[in-house]
Amino acid sequence: MNINLTLIGQSIAFAIFVWFCVKYVWPPITAAMEARQKKIADGLSAADRASLDLELAQDNAAKKMQEAKEEAAVLIDQANKRAAQIVEASKDDARKEGDKLLEQARAEIQQERVQARDALRAEVATLAVAGAEKILETSVDAKAHSEMLDKLAAQL
Repeated sequence: MNINLTLIGQSIAFAIFVWFCVKYVWPPITAAMEARQKKIADGLSAADRASLDLELAQDNAAKKMQEAKEEAAVLIDQANKRAAQIVEASKDDARKEGDKLLEQARAEIQQERVQARDALRAEVATLAVAGAEKILETSVDAKAHSEMLDKLAAQL
């Protein structure tokens, strides 16, 4: 065997093998590599989009939480104001009721004072008549005596 002939045969076999690989083996491999490369690129872009979406969602959640806190603060402030108004209204009602009771008590005291004066006047008149009867030993007209006492009380 001649080394040249063997070398040429091997070269031809290698060329056929290379042609076969380029024609039938290489396209599926490159297609699979391109598909894998595209899949990886899609996955990376999806991860980037998901990361952006997550940031947006976190920003939105933070904004909504801030709005909710502000709204809660406003509601609490309104509730405190309303509670203060209710307390103030209750105090006003209590003051009015106290003033009303005080006026009623004063009116009752005044009425009792008038009744006591009238009773005292009647008793003084009776005592005066009794004293005068004893002094004069005669009966004095109670009506005339009461008119005199009323005039005397009016002067005092």
